[in-house]
Amino acid sequence: MPYRATHKHARISARKVRPLANLVRGKFADEALEILRYQPHRGARMLEKVIQSAVGNAQDTEQNSGESYSETELVVVDARIDGGPMFKRFQPRSRGQAFTILKRTSHISVVLKRLDEL
Repeated sequence: MPYRATHKHARISARKVRPLANLVRGKFADEALEILRYQPHRGARMLEKVIQSAVGNAQDTEQNSGESYSETELVVVDARIDGGPMFKRFQPRSRGQAFTILKRTSHISVVLKRLDEL
């Protein structure tokens, strides 16, 4: 059973978070959190929180079903960073013109699976 967590409308460009998602995809959950902990990027904090949320979702599901739970068994199967809606702002330029500024957002989603289910 996959365990999911998402962060919709994250106030960061998807282009900035995708390289971090590529770092942790396919790794164990505890190893992925350890990798992200030492990354200096702001997107690493967001991705770290989403992975922690997915681990928490797995913990809750395991406790409710009565099965044994180990964090080292969870693998990051899918870490997807999709573009979200954009805020459109205008910056005045010369001769009465206006340039648009796109304040980008992203949707961060993580899927974890247990090692024995792969």
